[in-house]
Amino acid sequence: MRRKLRVLVLMHPTLVPPASREGYSERESHAWKTEYDVVTTLRAIGHDVEPLGVQYELTPIRDRVAEGKPDVVFNLLEEFHGVVEFDHHVVSYLELLQTRYTGCNPRGLVLARDKALAKKLCIYHRIRVPAFAVFARGRRVRRPRRLAFPLIVKSVSQEASVGIAQASIVDSDEKLAERVAFVHETIQTDAIAEQFIEGRELYVGLLGNRRLQVLPTWELVFENLPPGSAAIATARAKHDPDYQRKRGISQKPADDLPPQLQARIAQTSRRVCRILELDGYARIDYRLGADGEVYFLEANPNPEIARSEEFAAAAEAAGLPYPKLLQRIVNLGLQRDSR
Repeated sequence: MRRKLRVLVLMHPTLVPPASREGYSERESHAWKTEYDVVTTLRAIGHDVEPLGVQYELTPIRDRVAEGKPDVVFNLLEEFHGVVEFDHHVVSYLELLQTRYTGCNPRGLVLARDKALAKKLCIYHRIRVPAFAVFARGRRVRRPRRLAFPLIVKSVSQEASVGIAQASIVDSDEKLAERVAFVHETIQTDAIAEQFIEGRELYVGLLGNRRLQVLPTWELVFENLPPGSAAIATARAKHDPDYQRKRGISQKPADDLPPQLQARIAQTSRRVCRILELDGYARIDYRLGADGEVYFLEANPNPEIARSEEFAAAAEAAGLPYPKLLQRIVNLGLQRDSR
């Protein structure tokens, strides 16, 4: 029989879910679908679950840990004080409180958050990545000669495809400067421009602390893109259900990959997790080029784990239906040394 646990779930205050989805449209519930799925599923399998909205103060965490004495904190925070780079500070605070938590450790969050640093570390370990350059705020945009068009321009630190659109792919220095300026001014971060790899978008989920389980490779599929559009994970492609239906965007198993390629992707994914010191659960993103080469794009610690997303679907394909997946994540958190 499963032991009943006290679980404190950290999330942004605006994402604390209602008790039921009834009365909410798909668009309205989309923002808090992960929080809803995690809270309701953990309760359904018998745990005592308390959602806690956290945004500007750490005191509520300290108070709830002291008063409620949770067995584990389920961390769903992706930012703190409105800054995505601050998420690792919250996890560090949990370690200072000697409280076990789910997901990635602070060091892994720091290494993976900086896309340029993650790529540099992977290059050092001979993992193939697209050529890239970072354009810092307040500096003139000068493209290195080795960096050939087309390029895709992104935020160097934001996740969830923030700021990514079809206009992110550029083919001239003028367009590069315009898109870099957009990232600097709109997203308020440095920009990274990397070689655009024409091909397939692949995702690989992993579970584990020291021993890593690699989930089946998943793929983002586009069936009805407008002529001239690139098959990339834009913000609309990831977060707009109406746009997904209109353009036939879905996620499915990449079943047609040759066994040797599947094995190479799994091995590379384990290596990336160890290089970046990721634990708990993570997703590694790749582009599979027309030449059959696999290019590491980025690592996502604590990725999206809503029931309907690719991580949960891949876990189910591996024999972990959603309740068992969440219990596995909780168990990995409980195995963490709280000192």
